[in-house]
Amino acid sequence: MSDTATTPQDERPDEPRSAEQLMRERRAAAYRRADRVLARVSPRASLRERLGRLCEAAPDVYDLDETADVYGNGVVAALEERVAALLGTQAAAFFPTGTMAQQVALRCWAARTGNPTVALHALAHPEVHERNAFHEVAGLRPVRVTREPRLPTAQEIREFEEPFGALMLELPLRDAGYVLPTWEELTEVVAAARERDAVVHFDGARLWECTVRFGRPLHEIADLADSVYVSFYKSLGGIGGAALAGPKDLVEEARTWRHRYGGMVFQQFPTALAALIGLERELPRLPDYVRHARVVAAALREGFAGAGLAWSRVHPGEPHTHEFQVWLPYEADELMEAAVRQAEETGTYLFAGFWETKGPGLSMTEVTVSEAGLAWTAEEVRAAVEDFARRLPAPPR
Repeated sequence: MSDTATTPQDERPDEPRSAEQLMRERRAAAYRRADRVLARVSPRASLRERLGRLCEAAPDVYDLDETADVYGNGVVAALEERVAALLGTQAAAFFPTGTMAQQVALRCWAARTGNPTVALHALAHPEVHERNAFHEVAGLRPVRVTREPRLPTAQEIREFEEPFGALMLELPLRDAGYVLPTWEELTEVVAAARERDAVVHFDGARLWECTVRFGRPLHEIADLADSVYVSFYKSLGGIGGAALAGPKDLVEEARTWRHRYGGMVFQQFPTALAALIGLERELPRLPDYVRHARVVAAALREGFAGAGLAWSRVHPGEPHTHEFQVWLPYEADELMEAAVRQAEETGTYLFAGFWETKGPGLSMTEVTVSEAGLAWTAEEVRAAVEDFARRLPAPPR
């Protein structure tokens, strides 16, 4: 072999890792080792931990001596029945993803109304995160009712300049700060859509946590809409999966389209079991998380003020769910470094989420308060904020 022969790939020295890769590794390690966080997010757990929790809790929610599901029967069918009962609908169908569930629902409604136009918010999930799937895959025509960081108003629905067959409302509107309307505003918006002979579909990926803000049970909230999609992992800590709930004939039609979309998965029992566990264990706790998120948000504001930051914002000021935004006048990498260093040096990972650049010298992160966060007092949150702020660079003069 000549001296110029290429070194085999597995014998080459490791290539230098980028700063971004190194930060991802530090964040992951800091999160695993942290003694205190506001939320333990399931996707960050190891496979061993996830499997251990599933095996431990599954016997409490389903008879494990039953035969495993095949193409949607067994435990999957039981999950569908549970969701329909919780939401007060005639039926529900399990889907592997929410993206698929909502496309199917809205294309079914488009066929029934004869109008493929879907009115929705400019920050709605299909507009921001799904690569134009409504149009490219389902043949739907999305139109944006508003770009304001809130849900559409009844007046905006009534005055919208073109016809639409369906109105889709994301509850809560995640990219605007997990915001919700009031119950009265929501009922007025639904009524305005009905006046235009449009159907109403709720993107309720996080509908489970809306009951505190609305002061209504889940079935009463779902009853406002013609169809509802819910997720099993965003608030419930499941592995994945979603459900479409609504009238029996719509759900049966949706099952046909689910098959056409490739959603008839041979076996899904781990996902279904994890969803049932979430409904059993996490769903009853969500109101406590929402109420404590308000305590945490207020303490964060007070902590930022006490630390002498020139400007900060917690949005919404009183969170509508157990998730909200924090905005600070720093570059994202500066905030990430401060958050990770605090976790590495103290074991407290206050801002464990990703910081996103929102403008020159302005960044935002999302905060979730779940079971781990219930142990934090307001004073402990304020102290952690002040410790975090000390790790930030001095503001420019």
